[in-house]
Amino acid sequence: MQQVRVWDIFVRLFHWSLVLSFALAYLTGEGDLETLHAWSGYFIAVLITLRFVWGIIGTKYARFSNFIYRPSTIKSYLKSLFSRHPKHYLGHNPAGGAMVIVMLLVLALVSWTGLETYAAEGKGPLAGISLEITYAHADDGESGDWNRGSGDFWEELHEFAANLMLLLIFVHIAGVLLSTVLHGENLIRAMITGRKEIQKEKRR
Repeated sequence: MQQVRVWDIFVRLFHWSLVLSFALAYLTGEGDLETLHAWSGYFIAVLITLRFVWGIIGTKYARFSNFIYRPSTIKSYLKSLFSRHPKHYLGHNPAGGAMVIVMLLVLALVSWTGLETYAAEGKGPLAGISLEITYAHADDGESGDWNRGSGDFWEELHEFAANLMLLLIFVHIAGVLLSTVLHGENLIRAMITGRKEIQKEKRR
């Protein structure tokens, strides 16, 4: 067995900061904690922006190029889970990599719809940005304005995206536990220490 450093300090801080900030944002979504909810959302938006950047310029196992695979490779990996010797990946496996991308995109949707919901109430950084478009009425030719739209629409979309993200989190946790059992590695500890303990022949 040998220990191999996989996750750099940024990836680990990002992961656990996101866990805490999303939990805080989700739990403060209702009631009189609107300000705390909003600031948690801002922090999440900053985190995922930095993660997208780090996915391009970061360390080996943090880069998107290391864990974005073709659909055929993802399918092949999922099939291998039913065998006695599923294929092992030192970084994110194909299914895990796909989940990372999906979760980042859904988080981006959560953040955007949250900002739009806040802007519809005249609050937040988007409230001061005009998105009005002038148009002409077909009947009288007079001009009118289209604005951001109903705050209810954005709020419902925001809640949907947040609940979808919660579902993805449960799927992610199940995948981590399954991978821990199948590959005999403690992925939770690895995300704390940054290191994985593996057999030499498994290193890829």
